[in-house]
Amino acid sequence: MTALRDFERLEAAGLWRAAPDAQRRDVIISVGDATLTITDMSDRPLAHWSLAAVERANPGEFPAIFHPDGDPGETLEIAEDETTMLEAIDKVRAAIDRRRPHPGRLRAASVLASLVVLALVVFLWLPSALQNHAVSVVPDIKRKALGQALLGRIERVTGQACSTADTVPILEKLALRTGVRRLVVFRSGLATSLHLPGGIVLLNRTFVEDHEDPAVAAGAVLAERARAEAQDPLAELLASGGVLASFRLLTTGQLKRETLDHYVETVLSTPRPEVADETLLAEFARTAIPSTPYAYALDITGETTIGLIEADPMAGRVLEPVLNDRDWVRLQNICS
Repeated sequence: MTALRDFERLEAAGLWRAAPDAQRRDVIISVGDATLTITDMSDRPLAHWSLAAVERANPGEFPAIFHPDGDPGETLEIAEDETTMLEAIDKVRAAIDRRRPHPGRLRAASVLASLVVLALVVFLWLPSALQNHAVSVVPDIKRKALGQALLGRIERVTGQACSTADTVPILEKLALRTGVRRLVVFRSGLATSLHLPGGIVLLNRTFVEDHEDPAVAAGAVLAERARAEAQDPLAELLASGGVLASFRLLTTGQLKRETLDHYVETVLSTPRPEVADETLLAEFARTAIPSTPYAYALDITGETTIGLIEADPMAGRVLEPVLNDRDWVRLQNICS
């Protein structure tokens, strides 16, 4: 089948040679139904070539020399002035070539699709998978070491944490009551609170100094516990460092100082995420600590924290103090 109906009856003169050692003969060339017919001057057929298998031996040169694909010995010469025939042959061959399957293109498309899928895996699935794996396999001792390392990098920004000899055991009591491993109080540089890997919770001094009830400081710690349950602090650290941080932690057990510093800069300048009242109330109920003092510390009017006040799980109960008065007064002077 020819793609060019206008050329179906086209004829032109040419020189045909059946073999390299044969003499060239004057012939008439005609375009048929996907074939090139070669006849002698008496209109006797000499050869039929499939247009799909016609190759040009000298592209861009004249006279144009064609031969069947795979048989360069049989040739057909067409003069430069036979422009209509030459255009017809080129046009029909191009149309036929477009209809052929192109395995190379298919292969290239397959390779490209594979690369796209691989890129999606690398950039979308791999980072989260690597991070989740690292978070699940890193032992507690390494979490504690990372938390301590972060604490040191934070102190470079905020200044040294507040501490006195007689407040260390009091902080340990408050940590035990609230279910964390260690509490650290900062004079400045820390807006509210922060939970580091390894169970280290940092508090701004205002939670201690500005309130008469130790349940306020305890509430801030419980809020950080709830945040850590929702988002592992180690996962936050690794997310800040990117996929290379997770890979490095898994392979070497260490993180670069630059990764720690980047996390510190980010977390100290970012407001802490909100905690749902239901989640926070469950923490207060678990530790038998009233939520009302913490709610009023966040909003003295109680308007925005009414849920923590009205649903206080310890309301109306006789409770053991979070800390005794003596310990609380000492703790309030931790940064003095």
